[in-house]
Amino acid sequence: MAHELVALETEGWHALSTGPEEATEYYSRVLAREPVIMLTNGLRITDRNQIIASMGGPPWTSFEIIEPLETYLGSDAGFLTYKVRADRDGTPYTALLSSVYAREDGEWKLALHQHTPY
Repeated sequence: MAHELVALETEGWHALSTGPEEATEYYSRVLAREPVIMLTNGLRITDRNQIIASMGGPPWTSFEIIEPLETYLGSDAGFLTYKVRADRDGTPYTALLSSVYAREDGEWKLALHQHTPY
């Protein structure tokens, strides 16, 4: 189980850094059936299709996951907290992130994702 959630989160950032098609395809596979995304601008999105569509924006040009910490609440639920330093077209972005994953049909799915500015 160790580092499974870090790997999923890193794959997500790679998809978001590659392009809109890759990002929407990745999150179509990884999002839970009833996800919640909370962003730094106060936006909360609970519609799965709307979340996937929002992943199709301009790609990140770089990212760094800092101090990831995985915590498991049993074999079917866990969460990951970390700092991110990223850049999109010369605009730096830093935040504290948390992602909650739950197993659905035997696979980890992203159920809750939150950005907190710092």
